[in-house]
Amino acid sequence: MEKAATVLVTGAAGFIGSNLAKRLLEEKKEIRVVGLDNLNEYYDVRLKEARLEKLWQNGQFIFIKGDLADRECVRGIFAEYEPEIVVNLAAQAGVRYSITNPDAYMESNVIGFYNILECCRHSCDNGKTGVTHLVYASSSSVYGSNQKVPYSVTDRVDNPVSLYAATKKSNELMAHAYSKLYGIPCTGLRFFTVYGPAGRPDMAYFGFTDKMVRGEKIQIFNHGDMRRDFTYIDDVITGVMKVMEKAPAENEDGVRYKLYNIGNHKPENLMYFVETLEKCLMRAGVIDQPAQKEFLPMQPGDVYQTYADVDELVKDFGFCPKTGLEEGLMRFAEWYAEYYR
Repeated sequence: MEKAATVLVTGAAGFIGSNLAKRLLEEKKEIRVVGLDNLNEYYDVRLKEARLEKLWQNGQFIFIKGDLADRECVRGIFAEYEPEIVVNLAAQAGVRYSITNPDAYMESNVIGFYNILECCRHSCDNGKTGVTHLVYASSSSVYGSNQKVPYSVTDRVDNPVSLYAATKKSNELMAHAYSKLYGIPCTGLRFFTVYGPAGRPDMAYFGFTDKMVRGEKIQIFNHGDMRRDFTYIDDVITGVMKVMEKAPAENEDGVRYKLYNIGNHKPENLMYFVETLEKCLMRAGVIDQPAQKEFLPMQPGDVYQTYADVDELVKDFGFCPKTGLEEGLMRFAEWYAEYYR
């Protein structure tokens, strides 16, 4: 990274965004991080504020509360801070929520991302260096009901099974078009089930824990017959930082554009995951007995399995996840015990 670089991280109060900003500030002394987040109420705002508290302690962190869909807000940030690297992690997340609240996905994931692309495009106006690399979050959800495993970025992903997945696929198409038309170096990252301390409360492991603490039944979909490629947050951040530092070269079409999977390359059975979570929570003193379970059919928008082919990320950046499921869930359980008690 160039000296005194400015990095814009959108979704800076989110799970991945806050961890990325924290690691950048700790390890890259020559940069400043500008964070944007609207602090919406999709889940407990107090958790987002707690993440931000750790960032505010660093003088190289600047936070702006604003909405990605607010064009003037985004333009103002680009005009004032002139970021060289943009990491767009802000998005309305969640598969099931997209069924009941589609507007939120169109505003944040489509209009919001369009605003980022337009600002990246015009950052080079009047001879300015502008944005040298746009890294943006896609999702493993784009693979939909893909039957081939592991999922590869070369697979066709034209059959999304949720609106959330469709918006993420649209981001990839939009980024490719802007890269082709305006020469913006773009890298898309398809994240696979990211988990860890201070994670998103709408994720299964967090929701299961909340219900166990209250003595409620946890709902196991598809009768437990599901597999997920769980990826620990520290491994994800290592991958993102490696990608940030190397913008893609021109491909055979003359476009500086690349897609990568970021996953653990090891799908876990849902029931093994639940049993491991229970064990870690009992060891941390969060619960004293396993949960009662209610087994239900597959939910609309869900997929049976996620499994990341990370060969391209390994080849280009030496990416190698190091955190096993039990170790990662134990860290989450210890954080949960401390944060909520």
